[in-house]
Amino acid sequence: MSDKKESGLARGLTNYGDRDFSIYLRRSFASSMGYSRDMLSKKIVGIAYTPSGYNNCHRHFPEMLEAVKRGVLTAGALPVEFPTISLGEVFLNPTSLKFRNLMSMDTEEMIRAQPMDAVVLMGGCDKTVPAQLMGAVSADMPAVQIVAGPMMTSRHGEERLGACTDCRRFWGKYRAGEIDKGEIDTVEMRLATTAGTCAVMGTASTMACIAEALGMSLPGTAAIPAVHADRLRAAEATGAAAVNLIGQPVRPSQVITRDSVENALRVLLALGGSTNAIVHLTAIAGRAGIDIPLTWLNELSDTTPVLVNLKPVGSHYMEDFFHAGGLGAVLRELKPLLNLDCLTVTGDTLGDRLEQPSEPADRAVISSAQSPLEPKGGLVALFGSLAPRGAILKRSAADDTLFEKEGRAVVFSSLEDLAQRIDDLDLDVTADDFLVLQNAGPTSPSGMPEAGYLPIPKKLSSQGVKDMVRISDARMSGTAFGTIVLHVTPEAAQAGPLALVRNGDRLRLSVKNKTIDLMVDDDELERRRADYKSSARDAATLRGYDKLYAEQVLQADEGCDFAFMKPVRDE
Repeated sequence: MSDKKESGLARGLTNYGDRDFSIYLRRSFASSMGYSRDMLSKKIVGIAYTPSGYNNCHRHFPEMLEAVKRGVLTAGALPVEFPTISLGEVFLNPTSLKFRNLMSMDTEEMIRAQPMDAVVLMGGCDKTVPAQLMGAVSADMPAVQIVAGPMMTSRHGEERLGACTDCRRFWGKYRAGEIDKGEIDTVEMRLATTAGTCAVMGTASTMACIAEALGMSLPGTAAIPAVHADRLRAAEATGAAAVNLIGQPVRPSQVITRDSVENALRVLLALGGSTNAIVHLTAIAGRAGIDIPLTWLNELSDTTPVLVNLKPVGSHYMEDFFHAGGLGAVLRELKPLLNLDCLTVTGDTLGDRLEQPSEPADRAVISSAQSPLEPKGGLVALFGSLAPRGAILKRSAADDTLFEKEGRAVVFSSLEDLAQRIDDLDLDVTADDFLVLQNAGPTSPSGMPEAGYLPIPKKLSSQGVKDMVRISDARMSGTAFGTIVLHVTPEAAQAGPLALVRNGDRLRLSVKNKTIDLMVDDDELERRRADYKSSARDAATLRGYDKLYAEQVLQADEGCDFAFMKPVRDE
């Protein structure tokens, strides 16, 4: 046999103790699928393929797959799709985040175990893109990401509708008694009417933009609508790009560096993007051995303006962002702040990309750096006695009249407690209070769901109250809005100070000072701590993935990855 580096079907042979027999048997079985000898001799591009009847965002993937394959074949390689699990955001219990790490492991191991020379990652729905990038970084095989693309908007009367910011807006109206059951049922059928991810700058679109900003997707592909012909052309180009990576020194470890992560953080802040993205980017970077301290986020946020006027921060939708110039227009405005020598999957640098001619941006959707929507970034990390390791506020989607405020705590000890009492008309609550949810973090029984968007109590919403300060160790959807403090770390289930908050305690929020404090003296907190009982589940009572998750999941400031999935550092 030849001593040249193994490629194609000869990569990673099944071990029968006889290498020649292994390749003979593999080719024999592969030929049963109708491949010619010529096709079986080619380099292979694997395609991590994630359609599912439980994932509406990916329902157009069969058509996209054919386009990716077309690109691979045209460039001279053999495309071979393989399934991994798929995470449909609203179809998973208790929450999709719990299964992101499982999908990343699935992706990594299938890339490693099967014969391929490069891989195309087909994802889109919120957790699928970070899961695929986490797996690709760990496998470190030449890889290119192609995303699903956003839905197109729909109509309700004279209003445009787009999941899921508008679904929250209309649900708020329904809870407040502003619309009736008939109208909310009509809206329900009009919110999501095409394939693709949410039509606003939610988590899915934020992660699509981050993948492109990192250099892991082809330029200009993040914002193309799912049903647009350009989405298929992008898929074809992605297949060809994967072939071009074979044999080149362009792997995730060369693309995802501290400098490219900084670029992605700047993009996140300029987009007014999803709070979930900081958890996901921290996990992706962590697989490459790159830490993202929340103090770094704040340093960048102070010098990065918000440029994108999309819901939930602004008024437009992803299809408008696409036609306005997409991520390329944002990158050009941020150019003086970016690390331009970062390598991308095209083999060019970010600087090379930004030297290419472009059409003018639509300033109604993408502002110039000289006239930004807001002078500072969309996210800010808060620290203080309530959150010693930090919490996150999406200030670009919040009410700035609540940014410097002290209030009384109205505490809910769990999601079940919240559901039982939030609409009780006898609930002791005013618009000046702070709603506090405990035991909704990563090691809690609820697994850190998107429950941080606590509903306004019915007694207040019926009076016209639209926003109030809400605090929890949970997450919130990237499509949500409001003055909401999230990811409080350490979480309540790990004996964080959040667990010690009681009804009537005073809390102080200062966005200016980046602080969130519990105004209770240390002696009282120690007395409360003596009575503390963790809500975290005992891993010894669990089995399977549930047990693994309970034993290994990290806190929000570490990306909620598994401890054992971090790279082993040389001492």
